[in-house]
Amino acid sequence: FPPTFCLKTFFLVPTALFYLSICRMSTQAGFVFLGPPGAGKGTQAENIKAKLGVCHLSTGDMLRAAVAHKSPLGQIAGPLMAAGKLVPDDLVLGLIKENISTPACATGFLLDGFPRNVTQAKALDSLLDGYSQDNKKAYVKKVYHFEIPDEVLVARICGRLVHKSSGRTYHKTFSPPKVAGKDDVTGEPLIQRPDDNEETLRSRLDTFHEQTVPVAAYYRAQNKVVDLNANLPPAQVWSQINKSLDEPDCKSCSSKPCSIIGCIQKWFK
Repeated sequence: FPPTFCLKTFFLVPTALFYLSICRMSTQAGFVFLGPPGAGKGTQAENIKAKLGVCHLSTGDMLRAAVAHKSPLGQIAGPLMAAGKLVPDDLVLGLIKENISTPACATGFLLDGFPRNVTQAKALDSLLDGYSQDNKKAYVKKVYHFEIPDEVLVARICGRLVHKSSGRTYHKTFSPPKVAGKDDVTGEPLIQRPDDNEETLRSRLDTFHEQTVPVAAYYRAQNKVVDLNANLPPAQVWSQINKSLDEPDCKSCSSKPCSIIGCIQKWFK
């Protein structure tokens, strides 16, 4: 063999084996849903759970569960929520860390409702960078960005009806109950949530565009964003997500080792 080939082999093969071992380390993949209210995130969360067995971590659900179970974090969050105040980011991050450490999240996790701004996204990255559970490294693998016109959301949400005790949802136009204003199963009255009105929704959308959309740019710089056309039937939205889940990648290790392996492959070509 030529001397240059032997030299490359001597230095690069051990390096390649080392970084390949890093890539094969056990990991805990995380997914993030970014999208405005009414974009269909809840429906697609159930699909990802069914396919991958990950846990679905909704900020609101985590907070309510912590308060109900009177956990240490829940005892801090409860009075704040009762007073209508914002829960501090460090408390939410604490809940995320607490939840991803449970057996239910062992295969991965899906975050819905967090991060809402770039500051929170950076804090989440810092949390995951320093996290290790049972020799697993957690990381954000993909960020799904639900794109849908505001006017479509107004039509969707302002016609939404809910059965309070079960959480079953209907829509006056798109999915009406069999009997107007009545739950199909129990026959009990349906309600419209107080914030399911156009004025409140448009205010929430303004906040979303101002604070949350830059989060997509933050993760786009990390090559993690999958843009979704959410103005389609749920099955077609899921098809977009499912396709991206089946794409092979090397994000289970950090970008630096993977890029080194790529360089090594080029050297030997």
